[in-house]
Amino acid sequence: MLPLINHSWTLFLDRDGVINHEKDKDYIHTWDEFKFYDGVKEAIKKCSSLFNRIVVVTNQKGVGKGLTKLEDLHILHANMQRDIKAAGGHIDAVFYCSDLEDNSPFRKPNPGMGLQAAKQFPDIDLKKTIMVGNTISDMEFGRNLGMHTVFLPTTRPEVDLQDERIDSVYANLFEFAEALLQGSSY
Repeated sequence: MLPLINHSWTLFLDRDGVINHEKDKDYIHTWDEFKFYDGVKEAIKKCSSLFNRIVVVTNQKGVGKGLTKLEDLHILHANMQRDIKAAGGHIDAVFYCSDLEDNSPFRKPNPGMGLQAAKQFPDIDLKKTIMVGNTISDMEFGRNLGMHTVFLPTTRPEVDLQDERIDSVYANLFEFAEALLQGSSY
């Protein structure tokens, strides 16, 4: 069940498997490889009317491994934000972690990117946040920051949807946005 939200809330989104198609056993290296899921731009537009801030948090080991150029990652994120803005939505910031070590404070499930976002945007109240992701690591990231967690089984159908780290489940970001609109306090 989703919490009753209003414009004081913040939405955190994972990228690959939530906003765009994830490559099997590989990384998205360039903008040419980035493909939005159907309905995502409309979903983010709907969410933009509900949330004060929308922030993307994404692990990007491909950069740390030297497989993805940092310049290409920045171009990809700028183009993603541009296309979402053109569709009437917004993403306030994209935080990424290219660290290779799982114990990096910034690598999900560790809370570093969320804490960075709260520092950059002091109006973010971590008690009024939702994390949407497609991995248990995303759910643990949300739990580590006290967020409501939403799981999208877009790429991990084997995940137990009754897992205690998952608060809500939706097939995709569009379904999540529709449910929010039906239950928001707006």
